[in-house]
Amino acid sequence: MCGRFVVARVGSELVGQLRVDLVSDDLPAPSFNVAPTAQAAIVLDSAKTDPPTRRLESARWGLVPSWAKDPSIGVRAFNARAEELEEKRMFAPALQKRRAVVPVTGYYEWQVTEEGKVPLFIHPSEEEALLLAGLYEWWKDPAKAADDPSRWMLSFTILTREAIGQLGSVHQRMPVFLDADHADAWLDTDVDYPLDILDAALDDAPRVAEQLTYHRVSAAVGNVRNDSPELIEPVE
Repeated sequence: MCGRFVVARVGSELVGQLRVDLVSDDLPAPSFNVAPTAQAAIVLDSAKTDPPTRRLESARWGLVPSWAKDPSIGVRAFNARAEELEEKRMFAPALQKRRAVVPVTGYYEWQVTEEGKVPLFIHPSEEEALLLAGLYEWWKDPAKAADDPSRWMLSFTILTREAIGQLGSVHQRMPVFLDADHADAWLDTDVDYPLDILDAALDDAPRVAEQLTYHRVSAAVGNVRNDSPELIEPVE
């Protein structure tokens, strides 16, 4: 699973890597402890323009489908199993036309050891963004006026798969990682068979996963109120 992640820098560094056309002016500040229901930056292709406009937008972590009565359903939809996307009413519609890339600095995972659950920070060995496959949805709040811009909520989920390689010793699940080429294809709204793109990314997962490194961090990361660079520092 992926239940906490880090975004140490946002904005301009992501534009070049993913060829973003439009950067929102309300992106959340950097955070070292992003938790479900928090805002984070995601990349999406808007099909309402020709050609589609690639945008970096602020979105709530935890997918809220258009048919939901209220946003609370997103609390349990911060991850989506890649192998079950077509079967789930929650995710199947977004798979077809609302695919996103979630750029992060790294993510936290808790490893079960003899001394209990130990938090680890998993990240690329180089200082570059780690790209995660995701889905997004727009939800309209029926309690707000039709002309109220805040009536629309953008939300997202992060795809996960069975963990492999060195990450398999940490946890049984891991995010679906994307390199730049797979991320570009995943965002393409003209793709008729998104599962083909996903399968290609999954086949490439061992190579991407082996480029990651991890180390133990402070148990303070378990408290969502803690948010500072010290959270990703190694501890004995």
